[in-house]
Amino acid sequence: MSPDDAPQTFFLTGCASGIGRHLADTLVDAGHRVWATDLAIDQLRAHAEERAWPSERSVCAELDVTDAGAWERVYAEALDHFGAIDVQVNVAGYLRPGWINMVSLAEIDRHIDVNIRGVAYGTALAARHMSARGSGQIINVASLAGIAPIPGIAIYSATKHAVRGLSLAAAEELRGRGVAVTLISPDAVQTPMLDLQVGHDEAALTFSGSRTLSTHDVVSAILKRAIQRRPLEIALPRGRAWLARLAGLFPGSATLLSGRLARRGAAAQARLRKEHENSP
Repeated sequence: MSPDDAPQTFFLTGCASGIGRHLADTLVDAGHRVWATDLAIDQLRAHAEERAWPSERSVCAELDVTDAGAWERVYAEALDHFGAIDVQVNVAGYLRPGWINMVSLAEIDRHIDVNIRGVAYGTALAARHMSARGSGQIINVASLAGIAPIPGIAIYSATKHAVRGLSLAAAEELRGRGVAVTLISPDAVQTPMLDLQVGHDEAALTFSGSRTLSTHDVVSAILKRAIQRRPLEIALPRGRAWLARLAGLFPGSATLLSGRLARRGAAAQARLRKEHENSP
């Protein structure tokens, strides 16, 4: 997507922080129409006010992505306000590290509700609207943990595998209806979701890459690759993506790699903990 592209209408989830917030800012700055949602509505509205989002083409709306009724209501409001949705980006997600023998049933439910139900509800509603129009694009944000099984965040990894399966299957269903579906699977991204993992030893593999992606990296992939080219799937960065695909195709290989990667990740966590302790 370039500054010369005609303005489009976007429906976004998870906009109060992280990838969703950066994406909303970038789209608003580029002159597009944005319906930005999050459960943390006060935080989202405060950010929009601070950034002076123009009210004539941006709306902040409260949305609990786990609530099907809320989805129906908020989506209807967006359609009534803007008339149509050109691109929907489902960003909202949830992660809490934990070994499978210690994770609570409530945490399992929370992961499934946000990461699977939330994306499935949003994908289904967008598909219904866009297929009726004969045009549109749905972009779902998953994770490399949805390509490779990642110990320490097993429930999160399982839900992102589900998002990948949903997105790839939906893409085939909607291809003949003029609707594209693109899956974005990034490695660890510097967001509040990553910060909460620093103190969890079981999340060591999350920190085992040579670098952490920025929200700019992911937003750039969405705008310059997903929207311009409409590929089926984007995984980044390239090197870690191939490693994830290898582990996904040959799960036994993870045993050979995980020890070394976990040690590297644990060392990175230790450095980050020390930085946090020394920060004012």
